[in-house]
Amino acid sequence: AVLVPTTLLVQQHFGTFSERYSQFPVKVRALSRFQTETEAKAVLEGLKEGSVDIVIGTHRLFSSETKFKDLGLVIVDEEQRFGVEHKEQLKKLRANVDVLTMSATPIPRTLEMAVTGIREMSTITTPPEERHPVLTFVGPYEERQIGAAIRRELLREGQVFYIHNRVESIDRAAAKLREIVPEARIATAHGQMSEQALEQVV
Repeated sequence: AVLVPTTLLVQQHFGTFSERYSQFPVKVRALSRFQTETEAKAVLEGLKEGSVDIVIGTHRLFSSETKFKDLGLVIVDEEQRFGVEHKEQLKKLRANVDVLTMSATPIPRTLEMAVTGIREMSTITTPPEERHPVLTFVGPYEERQIGAAIRRELLREGQVFYIHNRVESIDRAAAKLREIVPEARIATAHGQMSEQALEQVV
């Protein structure tokens, strides 16, 4: 079971896991609010009878209807986003379950357990292949610079996230961007959108 804090991460991990295991007889399934009731039911059924090997899900994995046939490993991504009660719930699922927690910003409790030797901790210090350093520039709002930065990213066939701080004026900001970079395809996404609309945009 791979436990992640957001539905978006479920989609990302599901994509990666499916790709990695495509050559193997391993059944990977996702479980979050993006699945329909029928899909979710099929996943839960598969976990119960053991036909699903890997499930990637959000807090939905904690629901009372989630029963595992033989749970051996729980991977918690972004551990700092889950409370202690969630982790205790996981351990109750099965006495001898292995738990692997991952975090870029470990919580003090986990750090203390690692330092005192209660828990084993290993650090990954090697960046992923082809990872470029993050370049940060701070300056006044300058349309020409924004346009140049976006075009540079589009030239390498990359994507751009433009962060705007108000939902009320996000569409105006998008319209302004369309003026600056008319060749870019621009979509807006924010927390007040419906789940379906947000999923489509993402």
